[in-house]
Amino acid sequence: MTTIAENTGTTATARGRWETDARARAARLERLLGDPCDPANPHGLRALFAADDRRVPPAATEHLLAEEGLGAEFVPVAYGGRLTRADLLARVLRPVFRRDVALGFGSGITSLFATGAVWAAGTERQRRRVADLLLGGGRATILHHELAHSNAILRHEFTARTAPGGGYRLHGRKDVIINAARADAQVVYARTDPAHGPRSHSVLLLDPAGQHAPAVRHLPRVTTPGMRGALFSGLEFDDYAVPGDALVGGTGDGVALALRTFQVNRSLICGVVTSAADTVLHSAVRAATAGRSGPVARRWHKPLTGVFADLLACDSMATVVLRALSLLPDRAHVFAAAVKYVVPDLLRENLEELATVLGARGYEHDSPEYGALDKLVRDLPVAGLGHAGTASCQAVIVPQLRGLAERAWFAEEEPPPELFRQGADLPALDYRSLGIAGGGDFMAASLVGSAARLAASRGVGGQIAALAELAEGFVTELRALREQCRRLPAYGTMAPADPAVCVLSDRYSLIVAAAAVLGVWEGQNGDDPFLADAAWAVLALSRLGERLGIPVPDLPDNCLEQVLDELVRRYRTGRSCDLDAIPLAQ
Repeated sequence: MTTIAENTGTTATARGRWETDARARAARLERLLGDPCDPANPHGLRALFAADDRRVPPAATEHLLAEEGLGAEFVPVAYGGRLTRADLLARVLRPVFRRDVALGFGSGITSLFATGAVWAAGTERQRRRVADLLLGGGRATILHHELAHSNAILRHEFTARTAPGGGYRLHGRKDVIINAARADAQVVYARTDPAHGPRSHSVLLLDPAGQHAPAVRHLPRVTTPGMRGALFSGLEFDDYAVPGDALVGGTGDGVALALRTFQVNRSLICGVVTSAADTVLHSAVRAATAGRSGPVARRWHKPLTGVFADLLACDSMATVVLRALSLLPDRAHVFAAAVKYVVPDLLRENLEELATVLGARGYEHDSPEYGALDKLVRDLPVAGLGHAGTASCQAVIVPQLRGLAERAWFAEEEPPPELFRQGADLPALDYRSLGIAGGGDFMAASLVGSAARLAASRGVGGQIAALAELAEGFVTELRALREQCRRLPAYGTMAPADPAVCVLSDRYSLIVAAAAVLGVWEGQNGDDPFLADAAWAVLALSRLGERLGIPVPDLPDNCLEQVLDELVRRYRTGRSCDLDAIPLAQ
């Protein structure tokens, strides 16, 4: 079950191979999954769309991924798997998500979301059990606690009461759980204290093999508006006996474990779902160039280049935060929430722009060339990229704003340059090291540093001058935000859902998004001339600045043309529209 690559250790020599090996595994998956537009490909978009229409998982493709040992990607190398860093995991998963978000959830990533708590706080026995399960091709699922503004997946929860003879008695019902009927392990976030507060929930690791009626009842399958091929159904526990050794961490650790692990989950989702939007962008370029021997019609320049720049910005944000989980694990939690706050909004706007380019072709739902738009629009909210995800990110960001304004902004040192440099040797992801409070704001510090380095180029004309002006505009906005956040009431006395407070979290998230773009641009080593050039960063920052409502300079001459030329080149040569520009199966 580990045929993609041999297991690696954690020595310095092994760390040097991590990125090379991850890229090789991603390339292998891309080849195995084949040309997504080939109607005869059993793993292509036509076959995946057909499975979605029938509301069944794509069995042949799930089997291929299982045979390739995809489950090993979610097991740390110390336990025999391939999980080294979160940014490298995103690279491996992108070929799957590029074709079907539901396939990515149903075939693997849900197992990581479930088992993160075990890697963070589980006993050695629990870790070995989960590792053996995933390495053997098994699945794990997560039974979330209920959140405010929740969708069906996050609605309702379970309660676990201490039993007189030890262990717990589990009660409750949840109607929508992915892979509930075929999971080999369940990770349950159960309420163990009726009072609201940070110690209200605990995490339990359950074995479905020992669950029988009447204490456990499997509920009927539920079809959701999106991700229709994923298997969602429910579970109901009625005084189900849970042994004491099922507890992960300590009693009352559930909320802290959720905050620790969700930052990995949020960041990873953003890092892989952008590849699904990449597929739609390729469809739009196909529509804009089909039957034309000349250049792309001018009316499509702005939407196509704008979406391309946004996807590069999304990839910059996701890549930086995923790397920060390894390099700055105690300080990444606020940035992770900000990334999850911004990326879904950008992707939703991008899909609307691409719909105008696709026109009537966007309604060809079963077409491998043009059908990806319709499916992704339906899939994104179910994948946690809707209102429920936004509200949960606000709940992380808002309580931190006053403290960041008082102690961190314009006072903290910049992060190490390795955070932005592709190929840099970074530590392994360690769930146990992830922080959930405090830690400052390294992205705000990075923004201030980038603007200072660019300041000498202001007013000289050209793209670098435009970039310098944009950077200073975001710094000015950060100063204004600092003054407003200093006046916020103390944490615990303000309502996170207050519209005025939500606007502050909007502004903050767009500011650190700009910091990620500048950091990635500065971190280029020249190997990719397009990314080393400033055009894409100028366009990306201009669009972020327009969303933020700050003054934005006119685009320099040839900026759009440079970005459009690169986009068309990548489409015609079959390369992805992200920072990696990898060859795609054709």
